Amino acid sequence: MSVDTSLPNPPANRLCLDFANLPFAAGDPAESPIFWDEFVDFLAVKQIISPEKSAHIRALVETDPRAAENLLHEAERLGRALRLCFRAVLRGQNLLREWAEPINRILRVTEGHDELQWDGSAWRLTFVAREESLDWLLAAIARSGAELIASSHQNLKQCANPDCRILFYDDSRTARRRWCSMALCGNRNKVAAFARRNADLSAGKARAHHA
Repeated sequence: MSVDTSLPNPPANRLCLDFANLPFAAGDPAESPIFWDEFVDFLAVKQIISPEKSAHIRALVETDPRAAENLLHEAERLGRALRLCFRAVLRGQNLLREWAEPINRILRVTEGHDELQWDGSAWRLTFVAREESLDWLLAAIARSGAELIASSHQNLKQCANPDCRILFYDDSRTARRRWCSMALCGNRNKVAAFARRNADLSAGKARAHHA
C-alpha cells in the first residue's frame, strides 16, 4: 500500500506540533478522531517508521487489533497532553503535573539513542528507540514535545484565525507569522476584511443617499 506523502495541515515546524494538530483542520475548530491509517501515515511521512515497517504496523489492526487499539489510545492520550501543555504555555499558565505525565510515561518506557542517519540528501540526527513495545513509535513525538515545553516558548503560536486551532512554531526571520497558512486562514482573513470594507462602504453610501 502506498503512503500519502502529504499531511492534511500546513507544516507546524515541529514534530510534536504536527502530531498535536492531527485532530484538527485549518480554519475548523471541531476536533475529529484520529483513525488508524491516518496515524500510520503520519508515522511514515515523518520517517518514524520505514516503508517496510509501515506495512507491518498498518496490518496490526487485523493481525493484533488489541495492540493497535492500545497504541492508538496512547497516541490520543499523548496528543491531548501535548495540546493541554502547549495551550497553557500560550496563555502564560503553569503546566499541571498530570498534563506532563503522558509525555513522561512515553519517555520512560522508550529507551534509545541518538544516531546520525542519511536521508538521501542530508544527514539528520534521529532518535532510535529500543523496540521492546509499540510505545517506541511515540518516542520521537514525546521527546519533541518535551524539548519544546522545556525550551523558550516565544515562537510557539496558535493561528490568529479565531476558528482555527492549529498550533505552529514560528521560525520566520521576523517572528511575526500570524496564520497557520497564508493560503488558508491568511487568505480567508483577507477575503473577510475585504467584504467588511465593502459592506461599510455600501452602508456609508446608503446613509449619504438618505441624508
